[in-house]
Amino acid sequence: MFFKFLKRFLAAAGIASASWAAPQPAPILAPARPALWEVSDPDTTIYLFGTIHLLPANYSWRSPALDNAIAKSDELYVETIVDPRHPEGIRNALFALDNSQSLPPIADRVAPARRPLLEAAIAKSGLPRESFDKMETWAAAFRLLGVQFAQIGLQGENGVEQTLKEAFAANGKPIGQLETNAEQLAYFDSLPEASQRALLEGSIEPAQVAGPDFAKMLSGWAKGDVNEIAKTFNRDLSDSPDLTQTLLMKRNANWSSWIEGRLKQPGTVMIAVGAGHLAGHDSVLSRLRDQGFTVTRLQ
Repeated sequence: MFFKFLKRFLAAAGIASASWAAPQPAPILAPARPALWEVSDPDTTIYLFGTIHLLPANYSWRSPALDNAIAKSDELYVETIVDPRHPEGIRNALFALDNSQSLPPIADRVAPARRPLLEAAIAKSGLPRESFDKMETWAAAFRLLGVQFAQIGLQGENGVEQTLKEAFAANGKPIGQLETNAEQLAYFDSLPEASQRALLEGSIEPAQVAGPDFAKMLSGWAKGDVNEIAKTFNRDLSDSPDLTQTLLMKRNANWSSWIEGRLKQPGTVMIAVGAGHLAGHDSVLSRLRDQGFTVTRLQ
């Protein structure tokens, strides 16, 4: 279950990965209504919107309630700023962390039976085969997950954050980030090698395996089913307390503290972070409630 969580983390709670050309998915019949909250005091309003970083093309998720929050907001904050048209920032941060001289060849880091899948994924990545032998395992997995996401019809430019950034930029509203690219990637760089190898094995699953897994997560997000989102993440993390601490709890604590500080300044702000960070008993919302703030669900 470990690698399933990390794929969900990349798509719905962590990193907006680069995108590749992808096949067109089947049409979506019903528009999504993902969860939206508000926390406020007399002179400050903060909207909290749970996102999925990667979505199929033509996926309908905007609503009157969300559009109203966007219109009222003076600025937008996302987890980290990744511009698919100018990916130099994320690439530079990745290159600064991804090199290793002490690991075995990349083929030796997966089970022998899965090496054909690894080689097929590498071939589709468009990167030189020899470059993967020099990468840290998490970094190789990160690149190959991009290929996998593309195969099941997901692209970064179709993600929620990119759409929100375009909406705010079109109206001249500032866009900020809660973490730099380097800070976000450093969480993966700090994972134990065994965890990184589990991620690598998950990143080379064929589309017929990866697709249904993502579809389940997408369904919960689309319905605004916070309990289902929390259940999914808690189930996948049940045997990984260190991972829970590093990728979720630590970041949730940082972001809730940031929100508490921002509430001391007047204005209206939208914060868009992965849906997994706004679900469950250790979520950003739960932490804010524990600090005495009233959190109201708007959608």
